[in-house]
Amino acid sequence: MKPRVIELLLVTTAPVMFLAARGVPNMWVVLGTLVGGTLSAGSANAFNMYIDRDIDILMARTKGRPIVSGEISPAKALAFATGIGVASLVVLYFVANLLAALLALLAILFYVFVYTLLLKRRTEQNIVWGGIAGCFPVLIGWAAVTGELELTPWILFVVVFLWTPAHYWPLSLRYVDDYAAASVPMLSVLRPRVAVGLQVILYAWATVVASLVLIPVAPMGLVYSAVAVLAGCWFIVETHVLYNKSIGGVTANPMRVFHASNSYLTALFIAVAIDPLIALR
Repeated sequence: MKPRVIELLLVTTAPVMFLAARGVPNMWVVLGTLVGGTLSAGSANAFNMYIDRDIDILMARTKGRPIVSGEISPAKALAFATGIGVASLVVLYFVANLLAALLALLAILFYVFVYTLLLKRRTEQNIVWGGIAGCFPVLIGWAAVTGELELTPWILFVVVFLWTPAHYWPLSLRYVDDYAAASVPMLSVLRPRVAVGLQVILYAWATVVASLVLIPVAPMGLVYSAVAVLAGCWFIVETHVLYNKSIGGVTANPMRVFHASNSYLTALFIAVAIDPLIALR
């Protein structure tokens, strides 16, 4: 199920529910949505491991996964992925509503068919457009509370969409040899390190700008505004450090940007949850 990946998805789900409620939402709905979201994301990840078992065995980072190592058979993994996927839809339908369940289904289908089967092995833009699947938790959280979608969750959807390449490409730099061995056309495999660093900078800037758009639209108060600006500046600085070192031929640790991106997104969405509770305008 890749639980460490799911953690980030839940970080973007629960805070949006507080924003949608403009306060504290029904906590049973929050709990049920997080359970359903966990099962949904776990299903997509399990399908991914079932499909990618032929290349996972070629990469040091993934060769210990359960199907590759023989801990679970491909058939049982497929049954597991299907079972928890169906369970996620049932949970979201009964705890939240039909819209939340349909969005979860769309997220699973997008991750499996668009990212894993269509994009991952064919284009260097795989993580850009495939990353759309990871944006759905924002919409699911909002829909679970309100039963509809407005402009606000779509702005946060765009934030996560733009953040994903800036988050993942530094990781791909760290494991570039793995992706090359498996013939996965990640940007870091096909382009020079400097070119990847520049793309990371551009997406980081775009992410921060998108996060600021939420301030007048939602509208957001001082807590969110301060975090969006300060954390955003820190995130951008870290990407520039990576790029500048690459230009100078200095070996830089791309994982520093990867971890900074995690911290940035977590801080931003915690602020999304806290802001409507404090209401400092």
